[in-house]
Amino acid sequence: MSRSGADLALLLLGGFRALAEAGSVELAEHGYAKIRPIHDFALRSILGGAGTTAELARELGISKQAVTKTITFLQAEGYVAAGSDERDGRRRVFTVTDRGLALLRTGEQVFDDLRDRWAQRIGVDQLERLEEALVDLGIRAPTRHDAAGWLSGSSSE
Repeated sequence: MSRSGADLALLLLGGFRALAEAGSVELAEHGYAKIRPIHDFALRSILGGAGTTAELARELGISKQAVTKTITFLQAEGYVAAGSDERDGRRRVFTVTDRGLALLRTGEQVFDDLRDRWAQRIGVDQLERLEEALVDLGIRAPTRHDAAGWLSGSSSE
């Protein structure tokens, strides 16, 4: 069956979405019912050094208002703590808490399990060939977590 380039792009996006949705379901079973991909992206961005609202907005490719909503949720759930910037007391600096780190570890295990299920379904060799083909095409894991902003056209890259 011949597919178009648009079909390929949508299949790749669909693969991401299928994994993300299955991951959300599995995380809920582990006690993380309200977690969505943006929360993971925000936690990883904070760990990567984006500790302020403005830095997170840039890193995630979303508005400061959207970051504020995300951070408010993460703080209320105990995944993120806020402190004052040593250089500018008016600025809040975010850090990932132990609870946030536990969430990330659980999420990594969930996605390892999902990958294993895909391997069982299509075969380990086939999944490894798919991954190798993507790498051969120059596709790498993003260094920024701005998928939401990028998809909406608000991200700078």
